[in-house]
Amino acid sequence: PLLYGDLSAEENLHFYGRMYGVPTLDARIAEVLGLVGLSSRRRDLVRTFSRGMQQRLAIGRAILHDPDVLLLDEPHTGLDQDACTMLDDVLRQVAVRGRTVVMTSHDLARAQELASRFDILTRGRIQASVQQTDLPADGLLAFYRQTLEASAQEQKEARS
Repeated sequence: PLLYGDLSAEENLHFYGRMYGVPTLDARIAEVLGLVGLSSRRRDLVRTFSRGMQQRLAIGRAILHDPDVLLLDEPHTGLDQDACTMLDDVLRQVAVRGRTVVMTSHDLARAQELASRFDILTRGRIQASVQQTDLPADGLLAFYRQTLEASAQEQKEARS
């Protein structure tokens, strides 16, 4: 996840923070390490971290400079349940700050809890979009299945 194993968690964030010109960098690093639950490991080399800890630090790196848009590809992968809950809290905080989070996920239940809009992709194209408020009563999984069935039917008709 674009981290340097021979640097500590703190040194990695310091490196990226300087690249982005983050003001009050030391305070921001302390805040981010707290958000991702790695304050006590801030001076440990990243190569000693588990996969989940590296994933948490990578998420910290991604939010360090407070980007307007945060792009995440399956961010819950490799995280235990506590870390998933921490990530959900971080993503909610990012959204509350008025930032946009674009996330791919196969975990539809978790996505339904977090997102305000859903795009269903099939074969690399947006097949359907729906706002959280417009989801059918049976939820995102049902909407997803309906979208896939409609897509399969369209493909079948196109072949005939």
